[in-house]
Amino acid sequence: MKKKITSSQLSITVIAEHEPTLNLAEFCRACGQPAEWVIALVEEGVLDPQGDRPIHWRFATVNLRRALRASRIQQDLDLNVPGVAVVLDLLDEIERLQRRLEYRYSVSL
Repeated sequence: MKKKITSSQLSITVIAEHEPTLNLAEFCRACGQPAEWVIALVEEGVLDPQGDRPIHWRFATVNLRRALRASRIQQDLDLNVPGVAVVLDLLDEIERLQRRLEYRYSVSL
């Protein structure tokens, strides 16, 4: 029986935000997804592991958060991996613009 791990159940020791911490097998277990799904996200540019081949890949904590978000989007919206990549790019752009607006608002006060 396959058990899904939610982000609230996941506990990872973070040494640094971009410190590689998980290999592909560990990353798949943490996401509750098969390696093929993770490889597809890497090929779409959603995830950016360190290493030149899947057997050498090391995933930083930021990738795990992004993969969990991708999994939720795919499940909620019933999208394929390229569709998930587009949604994540749009959400990233919205967050970037919100930060920019917040900064401008804080400077003008």
